[in-house]
Amino acid sequence: MRVLVVDDEPIARRRLIRMLERIDGVELAGEACDGHDARDKIAELAPDVVLLDIHMPGLDGLTLARTTPNLPPVIFTTAYDQHAVDAFEVCAVDYLMKPIKQARLVKALAKVGQDGVDPASIVGLLERLVDPARKAAHRIVAREGEVLKMFDARQLARFHAADKYAVFISEGGEYLLEESLHSLEERLSQFDFIRVHRGELINLNHVVALRTDGGGGVVELRDGEIARVSRRHLPALRRALRLD
Repeated sequence: MRVLVVDDEPIARRRLIRMLERIDGVELAGEACDGHDARDKIAELAPDVVLLDIHMPGLDGLTLARTTPNLPPVIFTTAYDQHAVDAFEVCAVDYLMKPIKQARLVKALAKVGQDGVDPASIVGLLERLVDPARKAAHRIVAREGEVLKMFDARQLARFHAADKYAVFISEGGEYLLEESLHSLEERLSQFDFIRVHRGELINLNHVVALRTDGGGGVVELRDGEIARVSRRHLPALRRALRLD
């Protein structure tokens, strides 16, 4: 089975490729960084199945699936749960919520070639989507004066420690959380957050550059923020970025 991986996040693509490499009978047909690139690769490479991210700039995954003739079987991958019904309306084989588990990916690929979508899988998916614990895991609540503001951690690049609190920046504003960095690390690791310093927790999907200085280093994040990387945490970060 030849698989095309489509995701605008390089780290997400590399993670899926590593998972595919561990599955017997599956090989990588290619990868694409956005919907337009994916459409060209589908025509050029004729993959057996497409792992297709939904949220991408320009041509998103759902629009690609709706408008591409002779589309191979599609398995959607996304960090957002609001598109499940739309995904099944375009006859997706399956719909995988990030962070994707190896066993779940294997199960989804096994469905390729089956007739139709198993109704039980839809019921199971919807049950998972309404699981309050899962939905709350990525929710960040910060106080601004008398107002409680809600944030999606998956859209944030970095948390850093300030005494016993954690600080993050969103849309130019700085917010203080009454939650420790250790607590944030435990609940956000499933969303590709990793500790890179005693006082730094970053979102791997927002990393654009890593600079080392012989000991530790710094990472540059998509929003322009810079996070310190300690010597102790550098090897794990390099592995997570698939640099080693």
